[in-house]
Amino acid sequence: MRKSQRTEQSSDQPSPDYKDEPRLVCSTDSGEHLIRKGIPFKELVLNRDNLNDAYKRVVRNRGASGIDGVTVDELHDYIIEIKPQLMESLDDLSYKPKPVRRVEIPKPDGTKRKLGVPTVVDRVIQQAIAQVMTPVFEMVFSDNSFGFRPGRSAHDAIKRVIEFNNQGYHYTIDLDLKSYFDTVDHDLLMKFIKQYIDDKWLLKMIRKFLTSGIMIGQIFQRSEKGTPQGGNLSPLLANIYLNELDKLLTSRGHKFVRYADDCNIYVKSERAGRRVLDSITRFLEKDLKVTVNRTKTKVGRSTKMKFLGFMIGNSHKGAYVRISEQSKTRFKQSLRETTKRNRGISLEQLFKEIRQKVVGWLNYYGIAKIKTFISDLDGWLRTRIRQYIWKSWKHIKTRYKNLMKFGMTRKWAWKDANTRKGYWRTAHSKTMTFTFKKERLKSLGLIDMSEKLELIQNT
Repeated sequence: MRKSQRTEQSSDQPSPDYKDEPRLVCSTDSGEHLIRKGIPFKELVLNRDNLNDAYKRVVRNRGASGIDGVTVDELHDYIIEIKPQLMESLDDLSYKPKPVRRVEIPKPDGTKRKLGVPTVVDRVIQQAIAQVMTPVFEMVFSDNSFGFRPGRSAHDAIKRVIEFNNQGYHYTIDLDLKSYFDTVDHDLLMKFIKQYIDDKWLLKMIRKFLTSGIMIGQIFQRSEKGTPQGGNLSPLLANIYLNELDKLLTSRGHKFVRYADDCNIYVKSERAGRRVLDSITRFLEKDLKVTVNRTKTKVGRSTKMKFLGFMIGNSHKGAYVRISEQSKTRFKQSLRETTKRNRGISLEQLFKEIRQKVVGWLNYYGIAKIKTFISDLDGWLRTRIRQYIWKSWKHIKTRYKNLMKFGMTRKWAWKDANTRKGYWRTAHSKTMTFTFKKERLKSLGLIDMSEKLELIQNT
């Protein structure tokens, strides 16, 4: 068997065929309302193709192991080993999901985000359930909801914000829900699911995952509420819960954009914003039993608000996308950490790391007006690389030989190799800027951020 890879599996990369019965329904990507088929959801979830698709998705997404220590690379052989018991337990509902492993990751503001990492087998089952439920709920979700939905992205959400701004909605209610994923009420969530899917087997399976518990180190903690971030089913469940908010906002004719638990409501005046905020807060806390963080929830001009890392600017041509100085500073600091002159890695490896970081950042923020910022950052980054190269040469003889190799005369190579200037000052010198021009650094593998930005914005 071939080892699992990050890329989507090809046909010669086998899945651990779960069942041998023929395909029961069309692909879950078709958007067809599966309830109308009259097939029990257990058969839809445990369908061979559906389970194999779920397995491939889990392998493609990689991720850490759960509390049992089984890794994604071991998943195929492990499922083959336990398949008879696994399928029987799923069929008769004796299946017991394992507790999720608590992991905390730092957030930009210094706090930590709590994640729950399920076992890889539990991730496959959750994914199989999500694939069957998604087409049903895609038919009822709001057009203004964008997070964790097929064919929708943060960029689509920002484009909708621009539309509302151009329509005259220049004030924003920036809702902040305190620990939303950890405070979802299980009974209410099951009630909201049952509005659209009244299937005993499916509802019991979802309840099992919600109440499977959390392992914090060696300590078990019951999960009486919440849908921990990290599970394959959690994003869908979180959207189902907040779809009740979407329905209320839509019924009242409000303009809003929601991305998971990030929700902005757009109004035409600050006074209207205060009034709407009071009403929506009462609904969220009384009817949905979630807490509005009053210290972070704000009402103000849209041009001063951040949403999904973006901000809005206005010109005579209308609204446009920009990013905050904080986001720029964090990106530059990230590149500064990557190009520390004492890292001691090869230029090839360094340029690879820079490319990965830059491409990811530009693919996300490239829709904003950042041409001048990226142009300036390009020049700064090239200076950082020249400093890194100069530091890596260390000794005078090494510097002398390398300067000669790059075309300098003996006299000037020896003189510059003996300089007592600091690394940063030397990186700005004519010697290094001539020796490592933009074209040479590019030929060595350094990404040209301005070129990449232009390519992204023109596609």
